[in-house]
Amino acid sequence: MNKNCVLDINNVTFGYSPENLIYKNFDLKLSTNKIISIVGSSGSGKSTLFELITQNLKPLKGTIKSKKVASIYQDPYSSFHPTYCIKEQIDDVVESYSIFELENLMTHLDLSNTLIMKKPHQLSGGQLQRCSILRAVLMKPDLLLADEPTSALDNLVALDTMRMLVSFIENFGILLITHDETLAAWCSDEIINIEKLDTNG
Repeated sequence: MNKNCVLDINNVTFGYSPENLIYKNFDLKLSTNKIISIVGSSGSGKSTLFELITQNLKPLKGTIKSKKVASIYQDPYSSFHPTYCIKEQIDDVVESYSIFELENLMTHLDLSNTLIMKKPHQLSGGQLQRCSILRAVLMKPDLLLADEPTSALDNLVALDTMRMLVSFIENFGILLITHDETLAAWCSDEIINIEKLDTNG
């Protein structure tokens, strides 16, 4: 991969059975400062792509190369342990960061020191998803996988959260899963509709 490429999917074929392929000879290249959205209905195989990228699933053929990955998920409550405060859970996964970095990002995301010392159940969905963004950005990824990151939020909070996420785009490439084609059209450099991929033959 060249220095700007953060994800290179080459000629990948995958299905949970050979008779029911989700991807066939699928190619995708994503660079820093770019957003590609994967759209399609529930069950069409969008999240399967993330499982392939993170190597939880293996393609039947083809290659997937990526640089350092961080993820943001649909349900922020499921991505944090319920019994530890947010700050502890950030420190568990982030190798190092400065107080300046943390405070600068928290200001940008409208988060307070008091808030990140709370446990997940003490936060609203919007607050917790902003904490997910904070954690992901502090990990300094090259590739950010965002799996329906706003679908559990109400419309106004979702829009604010997505704007915050996109504001960091110069630091990494974003691969976004969404069923919301309007959202995809608003933020994406490229949109791939899973249901329109040719998997026949």
